[in-house]
Amino acid sequence: MILHAILFYVFAVAAVGAGAMVVAARNPVHSVLFLILAFFNTAALFVLIGAEFLAMILVIVYVGAVAVLFLFVVMMLDIDFAELRSGFVRYLPIGALVGLVLLAELVLISVSWALGPTGSVVAAATPSGAVVDNTRALGEILYTRYLFAFQMAGLILLVAMIGAIVLTLRHRADVRRQSIAAQLARTRAQSVEVVKVPLGEHV
Repeated sequence: MILHAILFYVFAVAAVGAGAMVVAARNPVHSVLFLILAFFNTAALFVLIGAEFLAMILVIVYVGAVAVLFLFVVMMLDIDFAELRSGFVRYLPIGALVGLVLLAELVLISVSWALGPTGSVVAAATPSGAVVDNTRALGEILYTRYLFAFQMAGLILLVAMIGAIVLTLRHRADVRRQSIAAQLARTRAQSVEVVKVPLGEHV
């Protein structure tokens, strides 16, 4: 039990510190690396509470796909981060207000979850007789009770992906691009040129 508590505090402190460094790091590549570290520590916390399926999904999906994608995007795109940070002071009051509202909502949710209608701590749910593993329990809840919310989350992610592609798409004049429509619309006069070469000379 003592070892479990020690591991919890170690992983929790590491996750919180990595999350703070994601915001505080000046180099965006370092921010992505700290984000990966935060994901690993969060996965370790899931393992400690017995949710090994969530830990595996967190490592495979977020670390293996999303965080690596962020890293490649940051390293490949020519983004001027100094220009992006130039409006930080101007939008700081609005950001602070939004942050305070979110913090108040989290506090209200935590208080309403910890305390029942009479003010007493809610008793832990008694497990049923049938032993159900984490994967089956999550699948039954996710695809029955929260099916609509799951589909809406997928739709929101799709819209966000399309928006990110549209915002980062750049047409450069010095890059040659293939236009299938222009190739198919070419006529014989545009494609073939008859050159008469004088006798004894070369083209």
